[in-house]
Amino acid sequence: RTMGADGEATSAVSRPGNRDDFDRLYRENYPRLLRTLYAITGDAAAAEDCVQEAFVKAWRAWPRFRPERAPEGWLHQIAVNTAISYRRRAKLRSVGEILRRLGRPGAGTDPGDAATRSDVVTALAGLPPRVAADFVLRYHHGYNNREIARLEGVSERTVGARLAQARDELSRRLGPGWRGELPTSETAGVHFPRERSGVRDA
Repeated sequence: RTMGADGEATSAVSRPGNRDDFDRLYRENYPRLLRTLYAITGDAAAAEDCVQEAFVKAWRAWPRFRPERAPEGWLHQIAVNTAISYRRRAKLRSVGEILRRLGRPGAGTDPGDAATRSDVVTALAGLPPRVAADFVLRYHHGYNNREIARLEGVSERTVGARLAQARDELSRRLGPGWRGELPTSETAGVHFPRERSGVRDA
């Protein structure tokens, strides 16, 4: 993500159908999308699968991409919709299964702290997907409300309402002791690849 003179997110010019431009978008957006979909799915492996599936869909649609649209927002919508579809397919999965996939605390980790972090991940996964996505974009990735609104193609008022809903619901689920921390890949006991060289061919 780069910033323009007005402080808002900007994108390099993307040429529909151009493989180099798509690979650049992949490298620049993969980490953000992975963490956002992790908040939606509550499962690191599922988040990675959803991101890969989203990029395959995006690559197939890339020749038809409209250059006047921000490519980050276009990718974001595809990725979030993919994660929503995953959640619908997996809606009967138990919380116990989510926690099992998160992994057990490692040596030297306070079990109580690990349980709290797992609770945060589970609570995020219990939010409406777009609410969870906005919360992670705001408080984990550092986007402001205007940037989130432009990314998703909604109003700032909608973003503000989603963030308020997320804060209220997380406070209700996690109790007064929750201070607003979000788990990272390290603290949640899962590992995310840090670098990708390009999207897999469909």
